[in-house]
Amino acid sequence: MEDVLQQLANLQYIDSRIDEIRQLRGDLPEEVLDIETNIARFNAKINQLEEEADSLKSEKARLENEIEVSKEKTKKYEEQQLTVRNNREYDALTKEIESQKTFVENSVLRIEEIEKRVEEVAGELEEQKQKLSETEELHKNKKENLDEVIESTKNEEDKLLEKREELEKELDSRYVRSYNRLRNGLSNGIAVVAMERGAALGMSLPPQTQVEVRRKNKVIIDENSGRIVIDPSFFDEAKKQLQI
Repeated sequence: MEDVLQQLANLQYIDSRIDEIRQLRGDLPEEVLDIETNIARFNAKINQLEEEADSLKSEKARLENEIEVSKEKTKKYEEQQLTVRNNREYDALTKEIESQKTFVENSVLRIEEIEKRVEEVAGELEEQKQKLSETEELHKNKKENLDEVIESTKNEEDKLLEKREELEKELDSRYVRSYNRLRNGLSNGIAVVAMERGAALGMSLPPQTQVEVRRKNKVIIDENSGRIVIDPSFFDEAKKQLQI
């Protein structure tokens, strides 16, 4: 049973150290992901604005060309009015002239709207590009910080994870399942605690329980916290065995 208790202590020691390593990274991974999402959003908005600007410029060029064509038609119809033979032909030409003039007026108004919107789009583009530039710079700094933390701890974490996998294979699956279930249900992930001065996590243990913990011959569950309580010597040994 001492071997089982030692393996449980080793598991907890490894998991606690992995937790410490990951806490060093803090919120950096999530922050980097959030920033990357913002960068994608800014790029999408910039692309949308650029496409809108291109579309507006194309529409303006088309309208300008159509206005010239319409003016030429109007001039031709006005010339034809001078040679018509009857009122019906004159009225028909008059209707065409009015139609072309209305088209030109509407097109001129639309061009004015386009020019105004093009100016607005240019301002929005400048604003979005500035935000993108600032966000990319922030991403660069955050990513460098995260990479530094990962680089400084990756080797140790990889070795700990490898050792943890070995331990799970060596330990009876019943204890592994119980340990993992208990650890996953705790906010701080501490499933195995050392008895210190007759207490576990500051909560006094009954005298009989203290005796049983010191005997090291069975798995003792603290009635108050539900955690596994072991003699502190197991953690001392874990520290010696798992120096990485």
